Amino acid sequence: MDIKEETTAILKRFDIGNKFSNLPVLPKASVLIPLFVKNGELCTLMTLRSKELRTSAGEVCFPGGKRDPSDRDDVDTALREAEEEIGLPPDAVQVVCRLFPVINKNGLLVTPVVGFIEESFCPCPNPAEVSTVFTVPLDFFTSKKDHFAAHGAAGMVGLLHSFYFVDPDSGSQYHIWGLTAMLAILVAALKALHKTISTVSSLLPHMYKSHEAWKKHFQQKIINKLTIHW
Repeated sequence: MDIKEETTAILKRFDIGNKFSNLPVLPKASVLIPLFVKNGELCTLMTLRSKELRTSAGEVCFPGGKRDPSDRDDVDTALREAEEEIGLPPDAVQVVCRLFPVINKNGLLVTPVVGFIEESFCPCPNPAEVSTVFTVPLDFFTSKKDHFAAHGAAGMVGLLHSFYFVDPDSGSQYHIWGLTAMLAILVAALKALHKTISTVSSLLPHMYKSHEAWKKHFQQKIINKLTIHW
């Protein structure tokens, strides 16, 4: 399998479907994590939000936003917002999975929707919402370089992750942190999950009776490390 097929197969295992799509407890939002292959490397698109916005102004985010009454589910929300923000047509996205939702700093239940797009896609940012769009290699989020993690403010759960990424094309530096950083790490970690499980389970057969036992252990490690309401 090529990198796209392999990543798709791995991420589909973590698809939660519509289990949380209609929960009445919290207001809903979705983000799209757009993946594509560039020069044999898995990458993602991120946006720098306009400084004129009322919330998260000037921050790095994945395309996304609150659910509209017309949206059928979390996927609809993510695709609609991506089209509004960066001009990405919904039919140009191969949706792979919906990951477990998290509560952001504004009290929204945010569902990450992961999908593949073509490398040739040329973003058309909506200036009212997005200042710029840039590409980040997914492996950047599993490297210790330019990565900082610390316990957040009172009331937050888990670590607050922070990265400083320099775009090689523009030379601009971007601060990627909070929920956006956590989701990027999660997808990057899940991508590496299959290789890690295969390698470690073969090296430590005396600790784990089966491939599935190691898989469950590693999944819990990821959850424990990344869980954060932010």
